[in-house]
Amino acid sequence: MKKILFVCLGNICRSPMAEFVFRDLAEKHGLEVEVASAATSSWEHGNPVHNGTQRELAKHGLKTNGKTSRQINQDDFYYYDYIIGMDLENVRDLRQIQPKNSSAIVTNFLKNVEEHENDSVPDPYYTGDFEETYRLVKMGSLGWIEKLEMVGVREEKGNLN
Repeated sequence: MKKILFVCLGNICRSPMAEFVFRDLAEKHGLEVEVASAATSSWEHGNPVHNGTQRELAKHGLKTNGKTSRQINQDDFYYYDYIIGMDLENVRDLRQIQPKNSSAIVTNFLKNVEEHENDSVPDPYYTGDFEETYRLVKMGSLGWIEKLEMVGVREEKGNLN
């Protein structure tokens, strides 16, 4: 089972949206994963998911179930297989704080979406466009589902030989 941590600046908009969308899609695809989200900053520590994110997720039948913001810590780099930044600045910040001997793969959320592989998910806290963020989060989540399904197939075949 792969363990995935989605990360944005405050952990109240984009990364919790990715956490809940990805978890839902993984379940629908029969993919066993552990999913969470965190922030690079402590600005929103302990705060609930932004109302705009809650409303957008509710439109799609998803609830945030008491999720509150937390800041990433050093242990996360050893626990999670993938630490996925919602924007390129998050990825840069994560790589700066990643311990040298940790095994987590730090990468960009939209990496597996060909037409957006070098793009960031815009922060709806500033843009106010939670629908656009949701659209990109769903697109990116599907890209990650596809990648993880392929990784699983390769690992399974490797175990058979």
